[in-house]
Amino acid sequence: MNLEILKKIGLSEGEVKVYGAVLNLGLVSINNIQEQVSIDRRNIYDILNKLIEKGLVAYTEENKKRKFQITSPNKLTGYVDEKKKELDNSRDLIEKEIPEMIKRFNEKKDLIRAEVYRGIEGIKAIWEDSLNYDTTYWIGSGRYVPKKYPNFFIPWNKKRIQKKVKWMNLMRYELRNEFKLMPLESAKFLPKEFSGTPTVTCMFGNKVIQFIFGEELFAFVIESKELADNYKKYHKFLWDNVAKD
Repeated sequence: MNLEILKKIGLSEGEVKVYGAVLNLGLVSINNIQEQVSIDRRNIYDILNKLIEKGLVAYTEENKKRKFQITSPNKLTGYVDEKKKELDNSRDLIEKEIPEMIKRFNEKKDLIRAEVYRGIEGIKAIWEDSLNYDTTYWIGSGRYVPKKYPNFFIPWNKKRIQKKVKWMNLMRYELRNEFKLMPLESAKFLPKEFSGTPTVTCMFGNKVIQFIFGEELFAFVIESKELADNYKKYHKFLWDNVAKD
């Protein structure tokens, strides 16, 4: 049995080890648990108390000695449901505070900001941010994320369509024979000379993002109204004068 899955519902490594020992041994003393997990006795007490608070372990008293056993494994799903309810409540509270937080953030932030994102989680964060704007402008798109990360892209694109976020997409030349237009997308193809290393530029709001889709994933985000406006003018020039249908 792979108990590592319990970490995904919020149990610590020590809690997983102790829970596993109690599961395997049945009604068990603290000494037996310590033999199984090689954790300091005081720490085992602390971990057991946390598991008891979570409803995952119970205890009995025999001859003034405490013995432990797991509660019904069905409690695990109940614990997950309870955590989900807590998260939903926390989300509601946070959403009420976000407008004031955004106001303070905008008051304090620099007129020009630069950030670096690395890895697929960083790329996902930028794509999620783009859903807060009505249009995204692309230069050199190669469908990298839809092709390489469909499990992320498919539900993300459904959200984009629901939010009616438009794409103005200047595609790479080599995609012209395999390209399929997506909902709320307008597209043209750049000349062959624009193809090369897998880099893509996009703009939304006051942000300009340079993506590098090589062996490692990077994104450089610059937030500047002046820069974003100029890049959008560049996009329009390419759209009107260089790209082809």
